[in-house]
Amino acid sequence: MQTILYDGTFEGWLCAVFDAYDYRFDDVDIVRCTRFGGNLFERVHDARMDARHSARVWKGLQRKLSAESLHAIYQCFLSEIDGIENSLYRYVRHVLANDASVEEDFSNADVLIVTQVARKVWREQHRMEAFVRFQKTADGLFYSVIDPEHDVLPLIAKHFEARYADQRWVIYDSRRRYGLHYDGSETHTVEIRFAEATAGGRDLAAVYDPEEAFYQELWKQYFHSVNIPARKNTKLHLQHMPRRYWKYLVEKQPRGDRD
Repeated sequence: MQTILYDGTFEGWLCAVFDAYDYRFDDVDIVRCTRFGGNLFERVHDARMDARHSARVWKGLQRKLSAESLHAIYQCFLSEIDGIENSLYRYVRHVLANDASVEEDFSNADVLIVTQVARKVWREQHRMEAFVRFQKTADGLFYSVIDPEHDVLPLIAKHFEARYADQRWVIYDSRRRYGLHYDGSETHTVEIRFAEATAGGRDLAAVYDPEEAFYQELWKQYFHSVNIPARKNTKLHLQHMPRRYWKYLVEKQPRGDRD
């Protein structure tokens, strides 16, 4: 078994794929360098980042796959599921080894995995686009903290750029400790260090706009008033709004007077 280490980026993974072909490695295990435990008896190759190598692999895939399937590869990579790098590598080998399209060859285990995982990431992307709630700080910046299972920030950026083009905002992923900052014209990737007192950025009441708490309370009261107990369908509600998203939804927090 040949272990190939890469830097954790999508381009770095493409470089690992390039090296697997270039060095003619037969049986490989592609591992993010931050997750590598090390082993005295393991053969390790370090895939260096090279834009020419990543571009060459991507262009080869562009000749064989539809735009949808190319995007599915990226979605799967962002899933961060253990071992997904190797499922994707085997998928790439299957694609490049066949003249005919294999995009719907669901008899192949890796084609099936890529299709299913991409769908899971797509679902979480759209839930994040629906469930993100911004709060306003005293300096007029809107911020939101999320904790997605998959690394969906790169996938939701364009949605929020278009929807909130006239506002400055930050969406922070507390699990991965980075965020997107839109300054009114461009979006940048940022790292934010929160003090413990702010609970990872979820509780920034000290820097709220003075009217923010008032409007949050109005929104919570509206949600509770339209949520008629007699018409409650908990199962359906959880399908559309899973419980793990509730902690970042204003309308799901206890009201000031009572829950």
